[in-house]
Amino acid sequence: MEKGELVEPAKPIVIYIDPATPKQWRPFLIAGINDWQKSFEKAGFKNAIIGKEWPENDTTMSMEDARFSFVNYLPSEVANAYGPNVHDPRSGEIIQTHIGWYHNVMELLHNWYMIQAAAVDPAARKAKFDDKLMGELIRFVSSHEVGHTMGLRHNFGNSSRTPVEKLRDKEYLKKHGHTASIMDYARFNYVAQPEDNIPQELLFPRIGEYDDWAIEWGYKFINAPNAEEDSKIVNSWIDKRLKENPRLLFGDGETIKFDPQCQTEDLGDNAMKASSYGIKNLQRILPNLPEWTFEADKLGQGLTNMYGQVKNQYTRYLMHVLKNIGGVTYTVHSEASGGPVYEVVSKEKQVEALDFFNKELFTTPFWLLDKKVLNKVVLPEGPDAVDDLQIKMINTLLDKDFLLKLLANQSQFGKDALSLEAYFKTLHGYFWNSLSSDKKIQLDIYQRNMQKAYLGSLTDFQLLRDGKYTETDAATFIKAELLLLQKEVEEAKSKGGDLITTAHLVDMANRIKTALDPKGV
Repeated sequence: MEKGELVEPAKPIVIYIDPATPKQWRPFLIAGINDWQKSFEKAGFKNAIIGKEWPENDTTMSMEDARFSFVNYLPSEVANAYGPNVHDPRSGEIIQTHIGWYHNVMELLHNWYMIQAAAVDPAARKAKFDDKLMGELIRFVSSHEVGHTMGLRHNFGNSSRTPVEKLRDKEYLKKHGHTASIMDYARFNYVAQPEDNIPQELLFPRIGEYDDWAIEWGYKFINAPNAEEDSKIVNSWIDKRLKENPRLLFGDGETIKFDPQCQTEDLGDNAMKASSYGIKNLQRILPNLPEWTFEADKLGQGLTNMYGQVKNQYTRYLMHVLKNIGGVTYTVHSEASGGPVYEVVSKEKQVEALDFFNKELFTTPFWLLDKKVLNKVVLPEGPDAVDDLQIKMINTLLDKDFLLKLLANQSQFGKDALSLEAYFKTLHGYFWNSLSSDKKIQLDIYQRNMQKAYLGSLTDFQLLRDGKYTETDAATFIKAELLLLQKEVEEAKSKGGDLITTAHLVDMANRIKTALDPKGV
């Protein structure tokens, strides 16, 4: 090995496939295991990990024997999989694993792939995928869970090192894939657009540069005199390798939940751009769902389910962007390399995030309310999906603790942070600039409800009696915003272009008066 030759381990990791597994999926599960062989080759080992069918006719072997590892098939409605291991804590040697593969993970894979890839892959436009496509999806899950068995953690930050526009570049994807780690929850390339002509195999995640590096770091033989020296040597690689290739980043999104770089189900280095591309594809997918989900012997459950999946995916895109507003990144540095651990998301990026919401949510996304779909799957009983999302997002953006987070960023990061003054000015423009029109004002139900939600959040803060909030600049800005709105709404009351808008503005004026002087009402 020291001469650069590949060495075959005396005792490779052999993972068998549970004989209860449906036969058509076994080759794909085995392929997902064997895909790790190249990573081990880069660490100096040949045939270090091998996937095999269970020898059903060999009476000397038993699945109850703890010496054998296998992928355990679980015929269950649970839509999941997991990759544990039993290892020797003294050496790190992996002794055994029983990887769990629930049958219904296939439903999860179907839903993900249709919603994220059907705009660019015709094979995804079916209520039931063919075995080849489903097999390849199972293969990626197999590789991911085997990664856990090898000791790799989720790496939710890795996909943030891929420039969004490169996700549309066929040559880049051939070389790097859409994420450098199969341990990220990067799923499928939802950024790719139809005109990019990205082939199916470049839409899937695969074992990448980070995974190769993690296996090398963890498994490469180091001829050190003791464990302490071994640790010093491999840790000395980290700064050097990261400088050479930023795509080797590890981002812990499981314990560090505030970092916008470390999110699940996201792609690329800019959530606003990536989410905009994703929404464009959802707009292409939604009108086609009645055709793509049709099954003659079913009662429309597929359409109902997939409409819900569209809403869920759209919401994920919104949440990816939200993390950037008031966002702080977390980067671990060695003591030798130095550098700040906490850095605020740039003002420009935070304003870009706010503008994204104005374009994609606060400008009502009527595409999500396609009547050809909606009238088949939704009983109108209360706020529709769009109204609900708009109100919840406004409540979040004006939440008392959210505002304190912005203030804390200002205090710690100074001019690098988005100021509360700029924040309120931007939000005010989105919801209230229409009042300054010289023409008659007509507000639709979504605009009226958003104004109510905005004012409701201000009022809730204004009526607080907790000094944690009232003795801060957030309370000052809330009061200033209410006074500004009082003036603008009073002037706009006479410009209502229809009965409901006029009544709404009168209602707003009364609510503001109550908020500013609750004892006087």
